[in-house]
Formats: sequence, structure tokens, C-alpha cells
Amino acid sequence: MPAPLLLHHTAEGPTCAPPLMLGNSLGTSTALWDRIAPELSSTWRVIRWDLPGHGHSSPRLIAPGASVADLATRVLELADHLGLDCFSYAGVSLGGAIGLHLAAHHPERVERLAILSSSARFPDADHWRERAALVRHEGTAPVADTAAARWFTPGFTHPGLLADLRAAEPEAYAACCDALATYDLRDALSAITAPTLVVAGRADPVTPPAHARALADAIPDATLIELPGASHLAPAERPEAVLSALHGHLGSPGGASGMTMRRAVLGDAHVDRAQAQTTPFTARFQNLITRYAWGEIWSDPTLSHRERSMITLTALVAHGHWDELALHIHAARRNGLTAEEIAAVLLQTSVYCGVPAANKAFATAQRALADDTR
Repeated sequence: MPAPLLLHHTAEGPTCAPPLMLGNSLGTSTALWDRIAPELSSTWRVIRWDLPGHGHSSPRLIAPGASVADLATRVLELADHLGLDCFSYAGVSLGGAIGLHLAAHHPERVERLAILSSSARFPDADHWRERAALVRHEGTAPVADTAAARWFTPGFTHPGLLADLRAAEPEAYAACCDALATYDLRDALSAITAPTLVVAGRADPVTPPAHARALADAIPDATLIELPGASHLAPAERPEAVLSALHGHLGSPGGASGMTMRRAVLGDAHVDRAQAQTTPFTARFQNLITRYAWGEIWSDPTLSHRERSMITLTALVAHGHWDELALHIHAARRNGLTAEEIAAVLLQTSVYCGVPAANKAFATAQRALADDTR
């Protein structure tokens, strides 16, 4: 029996974590969530998927005259294949419309919902029909040439996402336009029972904040957030703000305190770099660090952060972990240790770890402390 034809997807995070599905906007791929998914995957099983004919999904998954309901069915087929009876969902634009349809018509499947830069009805159905005809005749190049102005604020761009639009299969892209032309969920919004967050970019020309306010007004107990400095593709343009909004709404089961503690001790810049470099190969290790090292050990109130920093510095010197020592010199300063106290800790290591190790430690610490004063 042949394998079922499914939306292309990737899965990140612990297999035992609660599932979170991420839906893309028209013309983009899973790369839309590259700055978001790795951090979410520290506490969620994050499933990213491509629209038909986009990214690595087959164009055979959609036909001319398709509807948003058809696309929602494809998402449910994927969820069924993955054994997800119930999941949380976040989606952008067309991906958001799919999430709204799922929450309204399959409420038993959607636990929590986040809708970004989307609408209950995208304006001007004729516009979408005209775009579908244009793409069927000339390919996606004409819409790609003007996409940056629709997607981003002036001065920001994302070559990868623009390349994804150019690479989208024209007939599948046009069929997605067909779906947007007929989409109208205004009368069904009151049926949504999942706790819902609606996010708008204040500079979004495609779905201006008025669309988000209409959603939030119609969906029972929905929360509305407007992001300054964000246009249509907020996850690409304002990933930190979107992450903050999603964490606040979705929560971070089993690891929220860990990520908060990790940022408090090591600083946002280091954690952002680590998360940006996370791959499916390293995601479980990052999750382990967040949950255990930071969520349990560092969050244990038995010892103060100052005391934990002193213990950590000593252990790193003993094992010769010099890059980690430099990182934790900065952390020790954030935890309130003075340069003199750090020197006293390293002096003690000369007795118990040896003079050569202490010599290297003092040199490493001196460079790190100099960096802190610049």
C-alpha cells in the first residue's frame, strides 16, 4: 500500500512534549519560523509544515478552486498521521486562516490558538482571482518582485523568504489564491472555544490592525496584541516580540522557568545565539539543558545565584573548560560577584586544582572582565 501523500513537515523538540503546529503565509516556507521554532522546541513538540507547492510540499496536494477548508483537511491528515489527537496551533496570514477554520469547525482538535497577521475574510476577492490568473500565466516572479513592500517594513528584507516565493509552484500558489478569494469565516468565529491570541503588525498593509481587532472582538475572550515596527511577516521581522507573545499565551510546559533562568544568568545575546544555532540534531540537548540545568538546578532556591556562580567557576577551572569559564565570568558579574570576589574564587582553585589551571583561569577571566568594561 503506497504511503499517504502528506504536507512536507519537520518536527523539533521532545517527542513527549505537547504538540504545537505552525502554519505559514502564502508564498513562504517553514523558514518563516526559523527564528521562532528552535526556542519553542525547548518545551513543545513543534511541527512546521509547508503549504502545497511551497517549500518541499507536493503541488498535488491542492487543486484549482481549492478552499481554506481543503487546506485545513490537509493539516488534519498530517496531524492524524503523527498521532496528534489534539494540538496547539499558531499560523500567519493564510496559515492563520487555516487555524481559525480548524478551531471553528474542529474545536476538539485545537487546544490553544495564536493567529498572526490574518483575517476572518481577506478583502477584495477579485484581487485574489486576478493574482491567481497572473501567476498561472506568468509564474510567481511578478508577485515576488513586489512582495517585500507587502511583507516587511522599509529597510528590512529576508532574501530566503523571497526566494521561497519565487520557487513556489505557480499552479499550487494560484490554487491557494483561489482559497483566499472564497474564504469568509466571519459567521463562525463565535464558535471558537480555544483560548486565542490575535497578533497584528501595526505596519501591515495586507491585514491591517483593524482585521485583528475584528477577530479579537468576535472570538470569545480573545487577546489582542499589536506589534510596533512589524509588517505582515512578523515572525521573520520581529521574532523576539512574537516569541514573547507566544510564550505568554501558549505557556511553556515543563520549561518556562528554565528558559527564563537561562536568559537571566547567561544573557539574551548568548541564549539567542544558541537558539539560532539549534538544529533538529541538537534540539533535544538544548531542551535537556533548559529543563534540567536551568529549570531544576539553577532554579533551586537552596543556594543563591552568587553561590552557584562560585561553584560553577570552580568546576569549570577543574575540568579546563575555558570557553565556558569566560561565559560564566560574565554570568557571575550579572549574579552580583565583584571582580575581587571572582579573583578570590580563582585563587582558591590554585590550591585545589593546581597552579597551571589557575594561571589559565586568571588569564581567561581577565579577558572576560575587560570585555565587560568596554
